Amino acid sequence: MRKSRMALAVASAFPLVLTWAAPVLAQTTDGVPVKELGVVTITGGQPTSLPTQIPTTIEGVTREQIEHSINATDSEDALKYLPSLLVRKRYIGDYNHAVLSTRASGTGNPARSMVFADGILLSNYLGNGPTNAPRWMLVTPEEIERVDVLYGPFSAAYAGNSVGAVVDYVTRMPTQFEAHGKVSVQHQPFDLYSTSASYGGKQASASVGNKNGDWSWFLNFSKTDSEGQPLTFPTRLVAAGTPGNTGTPVTGAVAGSNRSNQPWYLLGTATQYRTQQDHIKAKFAYDFSPTVRAAYTFGWWHNESEGRPTSYLRDAGGNAVYSGSVNINGRSFMLMPTDFNVSNEELTHFMHGLSVKSHTKGVFDWEVAASRYDYHQDTLRAATVALPAALNGGAGRIVNGKGTGWTTLAAKGTWRPDGLQGTHIVDFGLQRDSYQLRSIENATTNWISGSVGARNQAFQGDTELTGLWAQDTWKIAPRWKAVLGARAERWSASHGQTANASTVLGHPERSENYLSPKAAVAYQAGEQWVLKASTGRAVRLPTVSELYQGGISGSGVLVNNDPNLKPEKSWTTELTAERDLAGWDGDGLLRLTAFFERTRDALYSQTNVLVTPNVTNVQNVDAIRTKGLEVSYQAANVFVRGLDIGSSLTWTDSKITKNDKFPASVGKWQPRIPAWRASAVATYRPDAIWSYTLGARYSGKQYGTLDNTDTNGFAYQGTSRYFTTDVRVRYQASKQVSVAVGIDNLNNYRYWNFHPYPQRTYMAELKIAP
Repeated sequence: MRKSRMALAVASAFPLVLTWAAPVLAQTTDGVPVKELGVVTITGGQPTSLPTQIPTTIEGVTREQIEHSINATDSEDALKYLPSLLVRKRYIGDYNHAVLSTRASGTGNPARSMVFADGILLSNYLGNGPTNAPRWMLVTPEEIERVDVLYGPFSAAYAGNSVGAVVDYVTRMPTQFEAHGKVSVQHQPFDLYSTSASYGGKQASASVGNKNGDWSWFLNFSKTDSEGQPLTFPTRLVAAGTPGNTGTPVTGAVAGSNRSNQPWYLLGTATQYRTQQDHIKAKFAYDFSPTVRAAYTFGWWHNESEGRPTSYLRDAGGNAVYSGSVNINGRSFMLMPTDFNVSNEELTHFMHGLSVKSHTKGVFDWEVAASRYDYHQDTLRAATVALPAALNGGAGRIVNGKGTGWTTLAAKGTWRPDGLQGTHIVDFGLQRDSYQLRSIENATTNWISGSVGARNQAFQGDTELTGLWAQDTWKIAPRWKAVLGARAERWSASHGQTANASTVLGHPERSENYLSPKAAVAYQAGEQWVLKASTGRAVRLPTVSELYQGGISGSGVLVNNDPNLKPEKSWTTELTAERDLAGWDGDGLLRLTAFFERTRDALYSQTNVLVTPNVTNVQNVDAIRTKGLEVSYQAANVFVRGLDIGSSLTWTDSKITKNDKFPASVGKWQPRIPAWRASAVATYRPDAIWSYTLGARYSGKQYGTLDNTDTNGFAYQGTSRYFTTDVRVRYQASKQVSVAVGIDNLNNYRYWNFHPYPQRTYMAELKIAP
């Protein structure tokens, strides 16, 4: 859903204006329309990660569109219908697996995208796995004023993690007193294997804010109580069973096929979460002058969750069986205590952001900013004894991540030697991002409440990235504009340690330098056409977990990690044609983009078959090539007044072209990148009271493994195609009160991304707003 082609003003003393490509008109803050040539222009005092000039494809969604068109329970839902994007959200409040996927990056690569809120980094670059999802929970849907998505690494303002996309949230900042409240409930009947139950949740939020003279402030409080469907399932391959009569005879095992179409038994469910989350956000801003503002943001998030299993197996007396030797259809299997895992988590995270920014729109503007994300408490307790005894305590393990977090510092400037509409606009900056990861696992005699015992394993490490960048937006001629830029980076890794119960191995420090050039050009081909080309290099550096998370063998040899990993290096190019559809049936924009990416040394977990014994860990894949086409159509008042449509279709061909360590993967699809993706959403607003929305999303066949042997996507651990539809009806009962009901996955499509996605989910909400 693209924003109105007229400029958007944030509810702030300093409106932030987005100017779309010519021939689209842009409304400046003084009301004078201007035209731009293929480059989006950003001005204003609101904190944001965006540079003033954006030379890449940009899509977005506004607060109003979210309210009318999306069943938004979490902030990542705002991205649901944007082109080529997918967030792997498994349940309401999914705090540790909601990974963002983009054009050429699957849901196993969160380090290949960037997510910001009010200029504060939410992306979690401590690792590159599902548990390193962005910290979406530090933004609630009710706070959002606007979300912008930049595709590709074409702005020098961003590090190499921008190779997929940059997501930038701007949240509310009031200009007068305002108060908001919202309550919502969700209900999901779930039927899979031998599980037939209902799950759901409830949410409540309240916010209040005001502007008093030079001060403005905003407070938001929210609570989520959510129970998700089962996510994991203990299994046994049929062929792994020992023929005979050994073991307790049991019934209830569900016969099926795994992702490689091998027969197996599903024995029950595990990792069925109930999560209770509390969130507080406080924002304060002070205007030193009409053109200089200081802003501070504080975020607090607390989560208590329980993971509980259920066994399908029953003995002759009808009792649930969780451990020991069992016999299923004449084959014996041993159940381990951790097959049906029981766990509790308690997390408290803090977020701080501070910025001082000028916005004179004159010859020179500047900004300094800092942020900190802190794992103040991050504790997982899990049993190592079997159920049902584990429900009362017993031996277990405690994983503590306290001391983990990241810090960002930035200084930016904009030089306009000829003013806002001059021939040159130069953006430049200096950034320093540092990441600290601390993780230790200890044994305990009581997994529920016991103190820590002997160390089982631990790892830690730091990385730091310093970037110096500049880009010049140059109006070459009345119909031509170019953006030329470069980013110089120095990366270091230090304090790396990997430990087991008795041994600690330290890793030597590393430091490396990289240069990433960028270039873009736009041409006004006619009154309604703009043509653009962009290219850029991105260097995605290894994360702390990729470098240091592993183990130590009995002989003291490091296993499962590689502190000498090389960074990913990508060259990405896109060619775009945009047509303004003003005057047609509706008022909109049609965009066609061809994109190309070549990546060397991509970081994936794989098995190195060149060594004996084989080693499986994160390794460098020699080369991946991606090409594709993306069509986006966004329009308002299509055929009839009040009908808005947003749609996209993406074709991608992403193949591994060289991988010496695992030759079986050469010529195969990059994991979790389908050939076809599509989304569409239509909202009809016949008047100011009612709105009706129908949305749909499609993804074609994809694979989760590098060698594409997982041909059965519709299985636990598989990665399937999907087609889902959503509906939403909103009623404006009065000026302040609105009611909405909706259904996600209306057609109840059962689909997988390793874990099962939610089935049909019903939602209702009541909202009070000025």
